[in-house]
Amino acid sequence: MIVSSPYDKILVRLPVRQGTVSVRSVDGNSSGSRYWEYGAPSATTTLVLVHGFRGDHHGLQLVVAEMLDGDAIPPDLRIVAPDLPGFGESDPLPDGAHSLAGYAHWLGEFLRVLAPTGRLVLLGHSFGSIVVAAAIADGITADDVILVNPIAAPALSGPRGILTRLAVFYYWAAATLPERLGYALLQNRAIVRIMSVSMAKTRDPALRRWIHDQHDRYFSGFANRRVVMEAFTASVSHDVSEFAARIQQPTLLIAADKDDITPLAAQYRLQALFPNATLRVIEEVGHLIHYEKPKPAALLIREFLGGERPV
Repeated sequence: MIVSSPYDKILVRLPVRQGTVSVRSVDGNSSGSRYWEYGAPSATTTLVLVHGFRGDHHGLQLVVAEMLDGDAIPPDLRIVAPDLPGFGESDPLPDGAHSLAGYAHWLGEFLRVLAPTGRLVLLGHSFGSIVVAAAIADGITADDVILVNPIAAPALSGPRGILTRLAVFYYWAAATLPERLGYALLQNRAIVRIMSVSMAKTRDPALRRWIHDQHDRYFSGFANRRVVMEAFTASVSHDVSEFAARIQQPTLLIAADKDDITPLAAQYRLQALFPNATLRVIEEVGHLIHYEKPKPAALLIREFLGGERPV
């Protein structure tokens, strides 16, 4: 069944090109990384998007669509959205170890192969915010940084830490069971729906149905059980605050006032750790800014890219 959304019209108008590149791992072995590209191929500004845990590039499509919809942003922009290794259509890392270090190294190598020219801006959402922060702290060259729903503090300390602990138990159970049963548990639609319901804040029933449908379609698009377990461990073992002080680039933090994973107070503390960061808060939304408030997020990103730094 096809579930429509308020965004269908702009998604239909979104032109896209697809590609696959071979990316080297820490040990020198290679794997295929799938990416989707929007905007002008020869643009002087390239914006690379890094999605969150268990998602793929689809999660950030609405933000892309809102950014490229209309004449509010100069056409000289290239947007590239890869699937993280082991998720969506990208191969797992060939040497295993889907750790934060592994993903940060992958991002650096992906950018090396992509070889963007001109201004490079990195955007990370949720777990992607940790990957981007770790990669830049390790020395990746980028001109600007944008973090959406950044993980500002340890996940277990969030306002709904009890749910995170239940998630830890869930992934522990999935890892402990025999392979077939564990894999089935990770893909269980009822549990995916519980996760989706817990994160959605919108009261629009049509939008809620569409969000749940998106999670049903893409939240279980992972290569195998090991990938999910290792990525989950990385996601709850690190946060952006570990790397903030080493990120000198102008940074835009886009936070939500109802984020159950990272409370707003932690976002303000995170901002203070950066040498050059601006925090903007979108109201009446939680950890799904990219689904529920893509237009406000796109407007903030447009301002940032246009040099009109929010105040």
